[in-house]
Amino acid sequence: MTDNTELTALFDRWEKVWHEGQYDLVADCVCEHYIRHDEGGSRTVARDAYAAEIAKVRLERPDIHVAVYDHAFQGKSAWFRFAFKWTDVATGEPRSRAGIQSYRVEGGKLAETWLSMQPLGSTWPDAVAQARWTSRVMVA
Repeated sequence: MTDNTELTALFDRWEKVWHEGQYDLVADCVCEHYIRHDEGGSRTVARDAYAAEIAKVRLERPDIHVAVYDHAFQGKSAWFRFAFKWTDVATGEPRSRAGIQSYRVEGGKLAETWLSMQPLGSTWPDAVAQARWTSRVMVA
């Protein structure tokens, strides 16, 4: 079994950024220049600019929650099967969007990511998400 202590600590901090708005942790989580491959294409974003993007998302969706259903860490990489869940502030309707994201880590920080999202309203069939992003995945 590989020791993934560093990756676990990184994603425990990253979860606090997303769920608790602890933006002071961004510098400990993200490289100065973060490469993102997502629906908008590929881009390199400065760490502070990305922190501002997350803050904007959390402002527009104050109750956003990232529910993780499965994850794996290996070497300097990680992947997560997750769903964004939030309430539409205009209508009060629940919203969700399922996705898969993989990461490349350098020096203990997020360096590059690949994100694939399903359409608005998508969910995973799992009845329950992991308690924390880095919770152990139990296999029956």
